[in-house]
Amino acid sequence: MPARVEALTLERPRSLKAALSMLARNPALMPIAGCTDVYVSMQFGTMKPQRFIDLWSLDELRGITVKGDTLTVGALTTYTGLIESRHVVRRLPMLVAASREVGGVQIQNRGTLGGNIANASPAGDTLPVLAAANARVVLRSSQGRRTVPFEQFYTGYRSSVRRPDELITAIEFPAIRGQQWWRKVGTRRAQAISKVMIAAVRGRDVRIAFGSVGPTVILARQAAAVLQTGGSVADAQAALLTEIAPIDDIRSTRDYRARVAANLLAQFWNNSR
Repeated sequence: MPARVEALTLERPRSLKAALSMLARNPALMPIAGCTDVYVSMQFGTMKPQRFIDLWSLDELRGITVKGDTLTVGALTTYTGLIESRHVVRRLPMLVAASREVGGVQIQNRGTLGGNIANASPAGDTLPVLAAANARVVLRSSQGRRTVPFEQFYTGYRSSVRRPDELITAIEFPAIRGQQWWRKVGTRRAQAISKVMIAAVRGRDVRIAFGSVGPTVILARQAAAVLQTGGSVADAQAALLTEIAPIDDIRSTRDYRARVAANLLAQFWNNSR
């Protein structure tokens, strides 16, 4: 049954400094912004936290900038903001492609990149892109700032290195040199939770990441190493199957996901140069 609204509390800080101070005093507060997943959980009565801190009005967490070789995206940047950004279109077309297939226009207008990271779902559409792009997550607390490589951010299913008193404030992307590739396989083309996703870069270095085939996003290092050193696609597929851990669930089966992931790997390598 839906969550009882009268049992919930909400804090609305007017600045990032105020938000971090609130979290320092009460780390039990759950940060929210676009709420595209939170509202669903509330409706189905599966949301456990009852105290929230609303970050939506904090413009300090918005914006897309380029400094040197680094593209920085504020955590509250929406999918629409990513799609419309000339910097992202030019430097990270695979992130634009992923953002275009996140729900419908309403979800794209509210959902945020930081929220997708914090939600920590292995089916998060942008997460394979961040892994393939060698992104870095910027975390802030009242005690200071730290940066974590995205591939080290998750510690398990729905868990990460983010401390309760910290907020994701930005995501940093180094320059990517090489062809980018992204594909999503779902029940239908749009407005569907993914069964399998792939994001990959083919250049001097090869980076390949998959979503929905493990408890967290999977960076397929062994498969990428096989391809980078001149190995066959078949050998790379065999390596990939040792790296992923798909499961049976309501959307698909373990065998189907493994087969699709292997096929996507072949498509990427055969269709990129």
